[in-house]
Amino acid sequence: MDREQEQMQFLGLFGICKESFKIIHSWRKIFAQITLTLILPLTFIFLGHLEISNLLSREIKHTEYEQDVTRPGTTRYNKLSDTLSSEYITLILFQVAYFTILLILSLLSTAAVVYTIASIYTGRDLTFKKVMCVVPKVWKRLMVTFLCMFAAFFVYNFIAVVVMVICMVIFPYNAFGMVLLYIVLIIYVMGFVYMTVIWQLASVVSVLESSYGLKAMKKSKDLIKGNRGVAISIFFLLNMSLILIKFLFEIFVVHGNSLHMEAWKRVGFGVLCFLLLLTFFLFGLVIQTILYLVCKSYHNENIDKGDLSNHLESYLGEYEPLSGKEVQLEQYEV
Repeated sequence: MDREQEQMQFLGLFGICKESFKIIHSWRKIFAQITLTLILPLTFIFLGHLEISNLLSREIKHTEYEQDVTRPGTTRYNKLSDTLSSEYITLILFQVAYFTILLILSLLSTAAVVYTIASIYTGRDLTFKKVMCVVPKVWKRLMVTFLCMFAAFFVYNFIAVVVMVICMVIFPYNAFGMVLLYIVLIIYVMGFVYMTVIWQLASVVSVLESSYGLKAMKKSKDLIKGNRGVAISIFFLLNMSLILIKFLFEIFVVHGNSLHMEAWKRVGFGVLCFLLLLTFFLFGLVIQTILYLVCKSYHNENIDKGDLSNHLESYLGEYEPLSGKEVQLEQYEV
């Protein structure tokens, strides 16, 4: 990395994106290996899920239609009911398997990319084999952080639903109630975006610091202060890109037959969306790591390369949390 840490605090949205591109280009071999091993399967699963879910949903709709036009109580009706139940169970099991595999690969990819950038930053000897040895150990810490954030999102969504229901019950079918409901929705979206940004940064904290779980969430919340605008801009940039890729794939690949598209065009759009999503996943992970460094620099928290290197080295052995101050933090004067 060419920039000194003190200079990182001045990076905005485009500066972070530019720095991310430079790192990937300079270390393209190691990032290519990580991409082929972890991010490639992640991309296949994400896009494959869209296609398979659509096929399963179409089968369910077809069976429901057949059941609607069949007289109840007949043998055919009962058989269609059994088929419909089986199709719903298949869809549910598929969704559970998909989200489980997606979560595992996402956390493994995060661990690999964050560890790689930290090793580059500290100038440590870096090999793909070493990265893959470290990833399973870092993954455990990321899982704890994810479970804490999942619990926080569950509570947040539950409270939001309760508040919305109360608004609709107390002020039903009137202008004031609709305005109040829209205000609640806007506040909910703002809170959801903020919590998502905290989660993304907490994932990096879980790898590079001694904190994980609730402590990583608190640390992430403190780091974002003063850089909320940049962090939220990155959130919208990444999510809008993901939504666009997903939209293109669903329209031109998943539903390509309904548009009477030729097979080669569907394949072409599929390959294009695959390559875009592959690039998106890699850049997204690198960008959130660079954002962490920017936030650290903004708060004048020097990352001591020696301590950070020792912290990363501990993953290669048996991890032992360090007591006292955080493993790599020092305040420096500006």
